Amino acid sequence: MKQTLSSPSFADVVLGHRKVKQTFFSQIDKLIDWTPIRGIIEIAYTKGYKSTGRPSYDSLILFKIELLRTWYGLSDGEVEEQVNDRLSFSRFVGLGLEDTAPDSTTVCRFRNTLVEAELYDMVLNEINRQLESKGVIVKRGAIIDASITDTPRRPRGRKEYEVVEDRNEADSRDSSEKAMVKEVIKPNVDGDARWIKKMGKLHFGYKRHTVTDENGLILAEETTAANESDIKHLETPLQKANLPVRTPVYADKGYNSSENKEVLTRMKLKSRIMHKGVRGKKITEREQRINVSISKIRYRVERTFGSMHRWFRAGVARYVGLAKTHAQHIMEAVAYNLYRTPGIIVSNSLK
Repeated sequence: MKQTLSSPSFADVVLGHRKVKQTFFSQIDKLIDWTPIRGIIEIAYTKGYKSTGRPSYDSLILFKIELLRTWYGLSDGEVEEQVNDRLSFSRFVGLGLEDTAPDSTTVCRFRNTLVEAELYDMVLNEINRQLESKGVIVKRGAIIDASITDTPRRPRGRKEYEVVEDRNEADSRDSSEKAMVKEVIKPNVDGDARWIKKMGKLHFGYKRHTVTDENGLILAEETTAANESDIKHLETPLQKANLPVRTPVYADKGYNSSENKEVLTRMKLKSRIMHKGVRGKKITEREQRINVSISKIRYRVERTFGSMHRWFRAGVARYVGLAKTHAQHIMEAVAYNLYRTPGIIVSNSLK
């Protein structure tokens, strides 16, 4: 018999009140209408998976387990154990006292199904739509920046690899310049990941190109190999963010190019990209003042990256391949936005 989201029993309610985490989980359940989320998931995941002797599970049970795994930085096996052991976790996902959590294989298959159907971006868009309707997300301005996600599945030994020098804000050269070094891909190495040199340190992995609102809530993500230049990845994440006409877009000087100015003009967005000097021509005092004003807003996306690293152990790829790493980035975005939502609502009510 297929398990569905169960109503909490009296014992669930009584015991759950002593769990501090339950307050947050209850807030999220009151804020989010999960029905549209289920509708998106069940485009691909319609009936669940069965292991020997194990029942099928409702799609929302599995999605909420994915949320818990992201919030607490757990593996599939660890989140299975925690859902079985913690009443607050089992209540949040919709399991009763008599129910058993899905095993790690079921959770993994569920995630892979959503990855193959490319549904994660749709889930983020729906959750953001609901948060925007509640005044949590406000698209008065957008900020774009990129961050590295390292993978532990990197080449070993003394070999030559393709290494790209990441842009340096103090460098006036075109950030698309690349160093010429050979590439080597070995077994047990993530074949989609690439090398990049950032701040003098080598990284092997991916790059997330993130758009946030002015509060740092994540509107959209694009994932590429780490060696992809930021300057070439402005348009796609902005298209995903679905910004209103004339929204100002804040970015550091690594995005400053004539092509990107044309992109913003075509999308009817305002350019707030920091000015940069060129060879033989420094920026003016006025441009310096503009850069200072832009930086006072732009730093918020860096705070978002830092918070995800601290809270969710972001910045390290948990899976192999570009598509699965993108799914990880989207789940981190969903987890981050929901984690901050109750505090933003309280703050808005005090204004």
